[in-house]
Amino acid sequence: MNKFYVALFFILQMKFAFAQQETGIYGKIIDAKTQNPLGLVVVTVQNTNLMQLTTADGNFKFEKIPSGNLFILIHSQGFKEALYPVEIQEGQMLDLGTIPLEDDQSIEQQGSLIALTESDFSDDNSGSENTSGLLQSSKDAFQQAAAFNWGQARFRIRGLDSEHSTMMINGVVMNKLYDGRPQWGDWGGLNDATRNQEFSVGTSPSDYTFGGILGTQEINTRASIYRPGSRISFSGTNTNYSWRMMGTYASGMSDKGWAFVVSAGKRLATEGYFEGTNYDANSLFLSVEKKLNDSNSLNVTAFYTPNSRGKNSPNTAEVSELTSEKYNSYWGFQNGKKRNSRKKTIEEPIVMLNHYFKINDHTNLNSSLMYQFGKIGNSNLDYQNANSPDPTYYRKMPSYYSSMYAKDNGEFSGEFTPDYQNAEKSKALFLANSQVDWNAMYQANQSPIVASNGSISGYEPAKSKYILYEDRNDDKTMVATSIFNTQLNETVFMNAGGSFKNLKSHNYQKVLDVLGGLYFDDIDGFYSGNQSQSDLNNPNRQVVVGDEYGYNYNYVANTLDAFTQFKFSYNKVEFYLAQSFSSTNYQREGLYKNGIYETNSFGKSEKVLFENFGFKGGITFKISGKQLLIFNGAHLTKAPTIRNTFPNSRLNNVVVDGLQSENISSLDASYVFRSPIVKARLTAYYTSIKNGTQTSFFYADGIFDDGAGYTNTSAFVSQTLTHVNKKNLGAELSLEYQINPTLKTTFSAAFGQYTYDSNPNVTVTNDAEASLENTNPVFDFGTALLKNYKQAGMPQQAYALGIEYRDPKYWWIGANINYLDNSYIDVSPIARTNHFYTNPASGFNFPEATEERAKELLKQEKFDPTTLLNLTGGKSWRIYGKNVGLFASINNVLNTTYKTGGYEQARNANFRQRNQDVSSGTPSFGNKYFYGYGRTYFVNLNINF
Repeated sequence: MNKFYVALFFILQMKFAFAQQETGIYGKIIDAKTQNPLGLVVVTVQNTNLMQLTTADGNFKFEKIPSGNLFILIHSQGFKEALYPVEIQEGQMLDLGTIPLEDDQSIEQQGSLIALTESDFSDDNSGSENTSGLLQSSKDAFQQAAAFNWGQARFRIRGLDSEHSTMMINGVVMNKLYDGRPQWGDWGGLNDATRNQEFSVGTSPSDYTFGGILGTQEINTRASIYRPGSRISFSGTNTNYSWRMMGTYASGMSDKGWAFVVSAGKRLATEGYFEGTNYDANSLFLSVEKKLNDSNSLNVTAFYTPNSRGKNSPNTAEVSELTSEKYNSYWGFQNGKKRNSRKKTIEEPIVMLNHYFKINDHTNLNSSLMYQFGKIGNSNLDYQNANSPDPTYYRKMPSYYSSMYAKDNGEFSGEFTPDYQNAEKSKALFLANSQVDWNAMYQANQSPIVASNGSISGYEPAKSKYILYEDRNDDKTMVATSIFNTQLNETVFMNAGGSFKNLKSHNYQKVLDVLGGLYFDDIDGFYSGNQSQSDLNNPNRQVVVGDEYGYNYNYVANTLDAFTQFKFSYNKVEFYLAQSFSSTNYQREGLYKNGIYETNSFGKSEKVLFENFGFKGGITFKISGKQLLIFNGAHLTKAPTIRNTFPNSRLNNVVVDGLQSENISSLDASYVFRSPIVKARLTAYYTSIKNGTQTSFFYADGIFDDGAGYTNTSAFVSQTLTHVNKKNLGAELSLEYQINPTLKTTFSAAFGQYTYDSNPNVTVTNDAEASLENTNPVFDFGTALLKNYKQAGMPQQAYALGIEYRDPKYWWIGANINYLDNSYIDVSPIARTNHFYTNPASGFNFPEATEERAKELLKQEKFDPTTLLNLTGGKSWRIYGKNVGLFASINNVLNTTYKTGGYEQARNANFRQRNQDVSSGTPSFGNKYFYGYGRTYFVNLNINF
């Protein structure tokens, strides 16, 4: 018996000794307000490859971790990120106890952000719907400032458009093949349903794709990962919409293996911040998951977010001075209500099927199928044999008369002959009729009924001179994707994936309203005979509401993408290597035989094929538990978009001559410091984009050389730039300092130099010169001297200083002041070619075209710097067991007026016309500008059940 007790004592001592040798930490995460445990919280030991998700009861436990001073990072969507210093001693398990996480009400700023970034400006799918959406999941102070403070001024991180980012939902890339950009409106208003996000900055590695040089955003809508419960919210603002309501319910995983999430929302405004900009949007979301067994789950996600909004016009300084910065020329009164002639409508339902296959504890295979269909429409007014309905048409403005010159005197300019009397009359007439005149258009579309006595007894519908139409894109997209992730050993991780995408896009004009008339002739009134016909297979058509007319064609596109990535993680260093390959082909199929291009408009174009590759890598040096040194580099080629492949797609099958893939190189280096008191990041970056292609359309006066035989020196033209090189370099600073437990200050800075790095070649297509013998009337204007001109449409320098107070009683207030500078006008390339100096009537240079004056005329306009003050605040309560939160913000408190972008009008495309226009002091074709919001507010009340 004594031997038995001795043996038992020895065994217990051995067990205790082994237990003492275990080194690690453990704890429990709870909601600070409800005191309930939080599952699926990400707990990471900083600068190691150790990461866990908390269990359903909030517990986590790390064993066999290195001893010393470490930092534990705790992160969960909807809660403030927490960073705790710990001292790990060899042979001890450290109990961190119960760790509360506080609500992060700053996520409500996403609602305010969406209101600011959904507004598209100069383009129907503009880059202003761009990088801000990529920032919503980031906690970096710099990126928060870029989204919420600088986003209202159209700031772009590193000067890059969203076509250089990769937007994903459940592993499926959502960037459009037409222009490479995500269509944010396809999931707009689903803030609650799209909060489960992962984000990689720049070329840093993503587990889901090779990615672009701007970054990757992955939204996960798997039903089982949503925190169970209900949430409703009510919002009010004076930006794009006036009010919003959302409701979301997540069931969590049931005992029978089912989970589902439903969400719905509504946004509405009879008029947004700018005049006549109405807004109507609905949002519906459903995600259902079935757990088949411990290794397999199926998830179906469907969402539909139909939305329509009125656009606002860019305006010249003359127009804004006569009216205001809120003036919008696109609307007019009809029957006492404001009606906008230019609306953007998006209705593109999306359905996804995902299979989640857990092969073993270290390996997963996730596969996706997606189908998207629907329409995007952009409305406008069309007219024949009638005056322009645009109230700001240049002939209706005072400057048309005050900038007049006499006809040229031989080779020399005519005299300045302003007509100030008619300018004053024009001013009075414009101020009295400064909006679209819907009643006048209805009247023009009717003919008088003449009684037997010769009097007019009434009016009846006739052939329409004016109609409302829309440019339609009806896309059908199918995608199949598989992503494989595995941990090969303790230090090596592999990601691999492949994706196939098929697009069939139907593009056409559709009659929306004949405005009181009977029909509209399907012809181009600027041409005659066969050339006036939209479709020679069906000539002289008379179209009515619902009919297609003008142009009609399909795009068919296919892409195949694959990537592999290896990540290596060691105690003092991490590095990764990734590579990608893609094959892309495009084809246009004309459904109309256009009268201008009889031989190359109907039927299928040649198939255009691109094969592209990419390589990237990076290394992270773990200097200490607080400090990191990170280097990333990438080189890739990128296929041109469909938009830039077919320069005159509405009329013919022509492909840009000598079209090439872009060559892109990117480098960045960062120093990161993180502690509970100070969080800082300093990044320097360099990006080179070569062999770009850009296509645009405009009306140009006096660009064709009459001496060379071009009888018409003015025309509506298609302009294509090739061999466009861009260089972006700069630095970013993010600094956050916790002064005390309740007071925090932040400072962010962006300093960039974004320039053109080449003199691209300019070609112009003049449809008026097309014939059976000349099926591609392209004129080579040579090179445009754009090198060292600034890239337009964004501030290249931005600074933000903020302070925030968070009270222990769950209320907080913050303020930030922002300074934005170095924003430039978008210049006209054609005015920077040698043809700018050539007299189209003689072929000789203008005698008055001196180098000094040309330099003045072609100097790129720099916008005034902008200072913006913003205030934010919030409060949360626990009422009858429910969490109630209130968030409010006021942007641009000082109501500063500022320009967010603009462009030079290309209409005066030679020296004499531009010189005369500018010298008059009241240019008729001055630069057009977009303005930012003045003082705006956003208020959100949310209730969590």
